[in-house]
Amino acid sequence: MDQLHRPVHDLFFGRDDAEHDFADGLLRQGFQHTLPYEAALSGRKSLVIGRKGSGKSAICAQLAHGGAYSGPTAEIVPDNAAGDEIRRFDLQGLTSDTAKSLIWRYLFALEAARHVVDHSDARHGRSLRRPAPVRVLRDFLRANGEETNARLTDQLRRGASRLQSATLSVKMFGVEASMQTGEGVTESGSEGARAMRQLDALEAGVQEAFDALDCTAAGHPPLLVLVDQLELVWQADPDSHALITGLLMATKHIARTYRKGMRCVLFVRSDIYDTLNFADGDKFRSDEIHITWTPEALQDLALARASLSLGRNLTHSQLWGDVFPATVRGEPTADYLIRRSLPRPRDAIQFLTLCRDVAWERGHATVRESDILAATKRFSQWKLEDLAREYNVGFPFLREVFALFEHSDYRVARETLQERFAVIRANLHETYPAYTDHLNAQAVVEALFAIGFLGVRRGEGVAYAGSTALPVQPYEDELHVHPCFRSALHCEENATAHRAGTVPALPLPTSRQTHTSFLRSITVTDAGFTVNREVRLLGEVELAAQRLLRHLGRSGLPPRVRDETTRELTDGLAQARRPAQDDETVDTRVRTTIAVLESLAERLSTIGYGREPVTLRLADEARSLERVLGGSTGGGDSDSSG
Repeated sequence: MDQLHRPVHDLFFGRDDAEHDFADGLLRQGFQHTLPYEAALSGRKSLVIGRKGSGKSAICAQLAHGGAYSGPTAEIVPDNAAGDEIRRFDLQGLTSDTAKSLIWRYLFALEAARHVVDHSDARHGRSLRRPAPVRVLRDFLRANGEETNARLTDQLRRGASRLQSATLSVKMFGVEASMQTGEGVTESGSEGARAMRQLDALEAGVQEAFDALDCTAAGHPPLLVLVDQLELVWQADPDSHALITGLLMATKHIARTYRKGMRCVLFVRSDIYDTLNFADGDKFRSDEIHITWTPEALQDLALARASLSLGRNLTHSQLWGDVFPATVRGEPTADYLIRRSLPRPRDAIQFLTLCRDVAWERGHATVRESDILAATKRFSQWKLEDLAREYNVGFPFLREVFALFEHSDYRVARETLQERFAVIRANLHETYPAYTDHLNAQAVVEALFAIGFLGVRRGEGVAYAGSTALPVQPYEDELHVHPCFRSALHCEENATAHRAGTVPALPLPTSRQTHTSFLRSITVTDAGFTVNREVRLLGEVELAAQRLLRHLGRSGLPPRVRDETTRELTDGLAQARRPAQDDETVDTRVRTTIAVLESLAERLSTIGYGREPVTLRLADEARSLERVLGGSTGGGDSDSSG
């Protein structure tokens, strides 16, 4: 029997993640040239946005290693340790967003400097003397120990320390970290001002070297820097917010600074990008491109990968007729599979692979309808668990909410869902007190629609997130559990109600709902709900405390003064952390903290340390807490002072 009639043995659809799929899977040969890829390759777009599994990392890998981009590339993929370094980085005198943009600019400048030095030798001839600006860059890299591309965490740690202490060696650019006042007294300025002077000098030196080489005239493409997998360092806190917004600010800056010498493409998960709120957000609209997948594109992906693995060019009718059955329960197989998965390549690859694996386990030569039906239940369980993990930074009650839909019709009337939610609401508020202000039925419906779990009846069809930009509306009453999750939750169609044209009522849960063992096994921590104002305010106090204690540790205060200030600060902040007394409000506790910070700043000024950055930082943090107390939140110049 030929290969086409025994395809299961060799059938392969690739790896789950882009890195492995590019190395030993099918991504290199079977990559789909989508519009976002073409836009990033050409330089028309620099901000690629998509859900988990939508192909962001596949585009990044193809740009970096696929050979279509003719110029040099550099990948920046921060891990947890690198993310911690960026989150902790702050500079007195600058907002958190702006401070973190400086550490990103430093990383980009290092990549550019190393590229210029290497490129000068490789493409502009070793027989000629390096241009003077290139030699200066080489001296800078040597003086700061950055000649080789070390671990990202180590580069960040060195850069953060030098920018905060003004010890970055930039004398070769003719710049000193400190400056002289008119009275002849050395005035270092704020940490932020010093860091900016050093960084501006470095970037000017890099651009001067680019100009000296004149790569544009020589036809050399710019250095392409790719930043991917930012979700690995995202924690849905103000510092993570500043980490991403600072990166966006830095990429906008290097586009202006390095012009045609270097460009950057960022790959950002859509749920992270949608939470960003900063003053200059509208300036990135023309840079954005969102990854979307149509059913036809996913079918083409399946066909291309099946053809590659079997070593022959299949037609759609051969794939969905010979390799797979033509129909499943009367529905075309391709439609059946795509309808029961979220519209992204990773889901399609996993579902197809699982169908193949079930057929292989059963000793079948081709994939049969029974194999697909068996795979459907397992795949649905995978996806429900994956959905919980995907939104794992602020929605700890997702498991309880899933249980509202178990063993019921997949169509749910909004009023029925509100009744069911009302039964468990008190228990949810007791278990998750930080979310009580926002944890209600309407917010849950909006969140479940946004993450793709629920759809809504619109006209003759059902709209799910990804197929529409319009969120669920308050007047839209008929909700549908996505087909992907129905099998795991045992959601079945109530045939009698369906024929009658009504949405069936669901049995009310008990206040202590007992979940199936599958739901109990899912561990989740978030999906983007806003915490209560009191929790957020105390969180801001805690972040301010951490920043101040780090700053005191690196301050230039005499040891005795530093220790006394640290002790007084710790004692004062302990008052904010303690449980509230009787009628004491959180606002009162925050104002007490503000008074402590202002008092410490005044005392340091009185004893002669008014110009010390840590003194200025105490005053900065007090003003920042005043703004937060007044309701000013988000990024830009209203974010926590850095």
